[in-house]
Amino acid sequence: MAAQCVTKVELTVSCDNLLDKDIGSKSDPLCVLLMSSSDSKWYEVARTEKVQNCLNPKFAKKFDIDYYFEIVQKLKFGIYDIDNKTIDLTDDDFLGELECTLGQVVSSRKLTRPLVLKNKSPAGKGTITISAEEIKDNRVANFEVEARKLDNKDFFGKSDPYLEFYKQMPTGWQLAHRTEVVKNNLNPTWKPFRIPLQSLCGGDLEKPIKVECYDYDSDGSHDLIGIFETTLTRLQEASRTSPAEFECINSKKKQKKKGYKNSGIVSVKQCQVVKEYSFLDYIMGGCQINFTVAIDFTGSNGDPRSPQSLHYISPQGVNEYLSAIWSVGNVIQDYDSDKMFPAFGFGAQIPPTWQVSHEFPLNFNPSNPFCAGIEGVVEAYRVCLPQVKLYGPTNFSPIINHVACFAKQALQQTTASQYFVLLIITDGVITDMDDTRSAIVNASRLPMSIIIIGVGEADFTAMEFLDGDDGCLRSQTGEAAMRDIVQFVPFRQFQNAPKEALAKSVLAEVPGQMVHFFNIMKLTPPNPSPVANPAGTV
Repeated sequence: MAAQCVTKVELTVSCDNLLDKDIGSKSDPLCVLLMSSSDSKWYEVARTEKVQNCLNPKFAKKFDIDYYFEIVQKLKFGIYDIDNKTIDLTDDDFLGELECTLGQVVSSRKLTRPLVLKNKSPAGKGTITISAEEIKDNRVANFEVEARKLDNKDFFGKSDPYLEFYKQMPTGWQLAHRTEVVKNNLNPTWKPFRIPLQSLCGGDLEKPIKVECYDYDSDGSHDLIGIFETTLTRLQEASRTSPAEFECINSKKKQKKKGYKNSGIVSVKQCQVVKEYSFLDYIMGGCQINFTVAIDFTGSNGDPRSPQSLHYISPQGVNEYLSAIWSVGNVIQDYDSDKMFPAFGFGAQIPPTWQVSHEFPLNFNPSNPFCAGIEGVVEAYRVCLPQVKLYGPTNFSPIINHVACFAKQALQQTTASQYFVLLIITDGVITDMDDTRSAIVNASRLPMSIIIIGVGEADFTAMEFLDGDDGCLRSQTGEAAMRDIVQFVPFRQFQNAPKEALAKSVLAEVPGQMVHFFNIMKLTPPNPSPVANPAGTV
């Protein structure tokens, strides 16, 4: 899977109290940015300019980086005192460095840290400050559109109209948006829809936009009703009291028919351009991602003391459960300020009563199920494993409903302050499928996403069904999920892949799921960036 770039980030760097390596004048610092490749080798990405004679430099040249939520992107900022014209930095005085991840910078928005020397000792009182800003036109146009007196293209019944919006490109027209089909109606009102400005006109309000109106045919031979061209400036003049109206023209019909006026009128009741907050706007604006782990302790895993068991910890200290926790947890922990993660097990008999539990804390402390960092989760799992009896059945709904309770409480706040990610690691088939479906449909209305990693060789067909990529998940009673919140992957697909590949695959959908939810609920970041325009129109 090629990683999908979430966005571009611009990093601005400044330093304070740098070491002074020059006699008779001050250091002439420059900042170099290195990134770590998948085989952990550092490579240079870019350099700032050199700032002459300055121990508190503010570098004007910025670093633009592609930002991926689903990968830990390691950064190293090195500060050097430049005393010559060579490109090589090894002959320049080293003033200190900082290693961090892009996730840390982005979630802090502004990160200040002490600089350290190669031996990790402090570089005097030197500090570095890195500010992150997203580079993007993240405005969208919200449309309300209807039409009247469209040509009838159907012998039986009436036309089934839909619209297509096109962006002008150097190579021709590129489809930006297609509305839904309104069945059997020559005076349709389409559901409100949104088109990102980037897709519609590249942010250029005067760039031509083409709109085509078609009559839908199930065999794919859609009939053109008519076409018009406009610009975003003209569309924005629309209001409910004074809509922007356009004649749909069918050039073939116009040539054939004398006295042809049009093939109907498309009436734009609203075209409101608003800033739509992005994943980074929410993270930089103070939204916390709360990460919960749930581990399958059912009997089908096999006796943990047997090397055949999925819970067997190898002499190297690993198994598939631990690999999955490390892989996903390592990425997500940068977005959680307190780094305290609740961790649960399900499907085991637990001491002292040996009752089966489907949501027991790995540390056996129900009032405080939190583990300190991913290391704490791993440690709690290791300590817990010999103390429980693997049993069954495999019930997911209790732990989903448990996290949903907290997500529901967070929803009482008026801003996008918290989002919940539940990682379920399991070896097999769900026993409470109907209850799980209902729990997911309920959770789809809350600020949460569910990641399921299947370990072992079981048949995971039912899991694919919960991952709503193929269509909308419904509860047993027929209630539809508001959005797709489940991402399922089998661990076996990643056994020979680089260690970051699993996290990439399972986390790639989380930013979109989070933004979609907060946008539906019209929730803004707790502390929107001052550059943003939260008032709506731009």
